[in-house]
Amino acid sequence: MNRTRQSTMGWQDPVGGLAGREAEVGRILDAIEQGRGTPRALLVTGEAGSGKTSLLEVAAEHARVTGAYVLRAQGFDGESEQSFAALHQLLLPLIPGAAAFPGHLREVLQTAFGLAPITRPAEPMLLRVAVLTLLVEASRRRPVVMLGDDVQLFDRDSLDVLGFVLRRFAAEPVTVLLAARGLTPPDPAVAHLPVLPLGPLTAQAAARLLDAQPDSPTGRARNEVLDQADGNPLAIIELCRSVRSGSPLGQAYSALPQTQRIQEMFADQLRALPAITQRMVLYAAASSDQEDLQTIMSAAGVDADLSAWAPAEDAGLITVAGRQVGFRHPLVRAGAYQGAPAHLRQRAHVDLAAVHQDDPARQAWHLAAACIGQDESVAATLEDTAERVEQRGGFYAAARALERSAECSPALADRARRYAKALRAANNAGDTFWVRELHAKVTALTEDRDLLGVAANGAGLALSMSGHQREAFQLLMGALEPDLPQDARTTLAVTAVIGAVAFQSGMSEIRRPLVPLLDAIETSGVSTPYSELVADEAVNALRAVILCEADPVRNAPALLSRTRRPSLLEPLTGIAEMIRLQTLGAVAWWADESELCVDTFRRAFAMLRSYGAIGTGAIALSAMVSALIDVGRWAEADELLDEAATLAAVQKMKHIEVDIEALRVTLQALRGSSTGAGIVTDPAWTAVNLEENTATHARLLRAAGTVAAAAGDYDGALRHFRQLFHQDGTPLHYFLSHGSIADLAAVAQRTGQQTEIEPVVAAVRKALGPHTTTRMTMLLHHATALVGDPTQAEHHFRLALVNPAGDQWPLARAQARLHYAQWLRRRRRPLDARPILTSAMEAFSRLGACALADEARAELRASGVAAPSDRADPLSELTAQQQQIVRLAAQGLGNKEIGDKLQLSPRTIGSHLYQVYPKLGVSSRHQLRDVLGVL
Repeated sequence: MNRTRQSTMGWQDPVGGLAGREAEVGRILDAIEQGRGTPRALLVTGEAGSGKTSLLEVAAEHARVTGAYVLRAQGFDGESEQSFAALHQLLLPLIPGAAAFPGHLREVLQTAFGLAPITRPAEPMLLRVAVLTLLVEASRRRPVVMLGDDVQLFDRDSLDVLGFVLRRFAAEPVTVLLAARGLTPPDPAVAHLPVLPLGPLTAQAAARLLDAQPDSPTGRARNEVLDQADGNPLAIIELCRSVRSGSPLGQAYSALPQTQRIQEMFADQLRALPAITQRMVLYAAASSDQEDLQTIMSAAGVDADLSAWAPAEDAGLITVAGRQVGFRHPLVRAGAYQGAPAHLRQRAHVDLAAVHQDDPARQAWHLAAACIGQDESVAATLEDTAERVEQRGGFYAAARALERSAECSPALADRARRYAKALRAANNAGDTFWVRELHAKVTALTEDRDLLGVAANGAGLALSMSGHQREAFQLLMGALEPDLPQDARTTLAVTAVIGAVAFQSGMSEIRRPLVPLLDAIETSGVSTPYSELVADEAVNALRAVILCEADPVRNAPALLSRTRRPSLLEPLTGIAEMIRLQTLGAVAWWADESELCVDTFRRAFAMLRSYGAIGTGAIALSAMVSALIDVGRWAEADELLDEAATLAAVQKMKHIEVDIEALRVTLQALRGSSTGAGIVTDPAWTAVNLEENTATHARLLRAAGTVAAAAGDYDGALRHFRQLFHQDGTPLHYFLSHGSIADLAAVAQRTGQQTEIEPVVAAVRKALGPHTTTRMTMLLHHATALVGDPTQAEHHFRLALVNPAGDQWPLARAQARLHYAQWLRRRRRPLDARPILTSAMEAFSRLGACALADEARAELRASGVAAPSDRADPLSELTAQQQQIVRLAAQGLGNKEIGDKLQLSPRTIGSHLYQVYPKLGVSSRHQLRDVLGVL
């Protein structure tokens, strides 16, 4: 059954458009399908706006399309005290069918629903039996699907009858789906039902839902919507609508404009609060999450009596725990703040600023929120605040402070300078759309070459990560022509981004100016906004990366040796150390030193995470994942793939999003999964312009070829791998294409196309010349053995395997061993093949490359060895606790729900899952259902 239109690259268009609820939709539709043979019931729980009603709508539509009888009831506050009101809604369409019932059953139904006068005392058991009989008879004609929304508002009598009926269905084709607000069953009558909890959307799903809204917000507003909504679907939709209304941002901490709908959602509850409670809720809404209870109460002029909060707590609007005030729903905060008159909001910020005499940063934020014009003292204080925050790694908070500082600046020059600083901080935070918005503000205010260079640097990178390489190149070169910025480090920073654009585009015309620009740069003691480039070590490291991007074959190995000098291995401080680690990791990647690349990037990303944002490190994510796959650390690659996919979706980094999903599909195929079988028709191929994003094109082709080979479609695999090279053998991408030469040769040998592919191998060998890295030497010997002179095949196989340094690439080495052993066996040398096959099989098994391990195992059996039996119970290698976790995850439970059941933290659950994925031959929790055969 087709429940979602899902691409192999991760883009999903679920039934009903429920972004991020694919697993929940699956469970709902499973319940309906399985309910056709046996009774099934499910209780959906979640806070307001989490998607409960939408899920029931999906269920109703599916049930109608598949011919089921749909019965519905909606709980209403005004009917919660009326006996059998919910039951009346639910069963009224079936009442005509009661005409054939015995008189006592027909009468009790008609009486309960007010269709006949009361002639005798009510008999509760008789009504329960009558309702059960009515549903059983209806289900004999066609399957029945009963849907109840807002069950917490159902009247008690209806719930009692439903509880009785649900416990007595036997083999009838009846599905009962109920939804209730909150996190627990609302009544004992339904407490026995399986629960499907709807938690907040993941960051990635929330971003996709936001992007699906009309005129979805970008830049700072985008992040603020995602931050305030906290994964609540309704909050995302309503806050997007509020941004579209065009009202100005007003609150100091992530405030969003009001809409009438937001106010109306909680207006009655807020207006019903006593005046003092309304005042305190407003002050809490105007404060940040870091401001504690005492601060809020002091600003509101209230003593330490917590009873003033009680009405808001009783109404379910807020929680007071420890020293913090929390809002039960994201839209309560927005409604409380935006529903208050402007003068009261201003007063709240003035009062909050007054209690922060010892905290200039927070005081400045509140004064800025209360400020209705420009004020240099506020602007200067915010700028100082931003510098302190950025030193601690709070890039996003620093960018917000600097942007607000610019807005409060009376002088245009100061405003432009502060906008440029905000752009740098937003760039470090990785917010591409916000960077582009700030770039427009800087260019509208100044013609200063240095400021324009800073602005172009951030905007060019943002354009590149969005997939617009030509536009990025034109913007960046425009900042360097006709005259370079006065600050040479600004020129160096801009050149570094041109290098990143050159790699992603693969275009020689973009690589061409890199070396001349470097030759023209003479760093000096001129004041620079790039404090991380003050140290000569950082400058030299960045120069090395740019030279690698210009010509990796000639430059990378030598530059790696140079960057390993003691002076360049000495740790720097702060952001400068992040730059050093990122550049060393990049040079190691270009030089095919995968282990060094992984270890260095791991330290760089750890620093970036401690700063709260991957930021500019996002451009290295694909390289890091590739290196992790190459060195066999596939579980770590899974974890980074998830992190990178979320970052790319939230920040709308188009080409990185496609790159990451291409790498995910490649890894799944290496494990033997067929989930990427539809990759050729995937929308990822049109998500960015592949002509100007050849790095992404190369990764997509490699993914498609790997998937086809894993499925046994060697002709298809040959077609995809061959496209990595032009007709004359020159590479599609000047660096990435070469790494697939052995894969191309392997499928050519499978299809008998060795003669056609041998010139490509020769062209790669010629292009690399004497500068070949250890890894490429191994791959070229492997490829030559497969498609070159047959009399020299064994010589090249041996050369592909002789260097012990090749052990750092376990997959490539195991594949060379497998092909060599197959060659030996087909020449009637099984005794020589056996130990090589055994080594290959063991390596594939350790990696989790199940299909390749099976191929090696089959070859081993064919050579006369009783190989270990094929995989039996997929859980046999797991501990008892891991088996529990896997079974619960296969049922669709999230890490938090599993942790609650097993009394473990969500982080521990995630760690266990990443450890077991390779053992099960999967790469994500969505594949566990296939492994275990869970329907």
